[in-house]
Amino acid sequence: MKRTDCTRRLIMFLRLPSWDRRLLIKATVTVGAVRMGLWVLPFRILRRIVSTTTTANEVQTADRTTINRVVWAVWTASRYVPAATCLTQALATQVLLGRRRQPACLRVGVAKGEDGQLQAHAWVESDGAVIIGGSESELGQYTPLLALNGAIL
Repeated sequence: MKRTDCTRRLIMFLRLPSWDRRLLIKATVTVGAVRMGLWVLPFRILRRIVSTTTTANEVQTADRTTINRVVWAVWTASRYVPAATCLTQALATQVLLGRRRQPACLRVGVAKGEDGQLQAHAWVESDGAVIIGGSESELGQYTPLLALNGAIL
């Protein structure tokens, strides 16, 4: 990255409202921690850890503004965390939304690729609508295998 590009990004960050700056920092830490967890822990253990960091038991009615800001923060942070895959983004989104008592269901699906290989994909839904991980039409090719609403496995 060029120095002027770093300076421009820093200025953009500092111009954000304080709530967005804090959220972006939390999202970056969460995405990074989830990514590290996926590298070193079995998914089942990581999922238990993720489940204990949320307050999914007391979910409120979906607040679209909060959901949209969290998705923006996770998507932005994921651009700077190496190998922040769809699963990383989905888990981080679920954690951050759970902490805000927003409904979030992580889904994992599979599809057969053009080359015949099995492909997996993760996304998050809130109140039945996809909020991160692709559009409804893109996800139509995947057969859902797993839905996790924040309950401990």
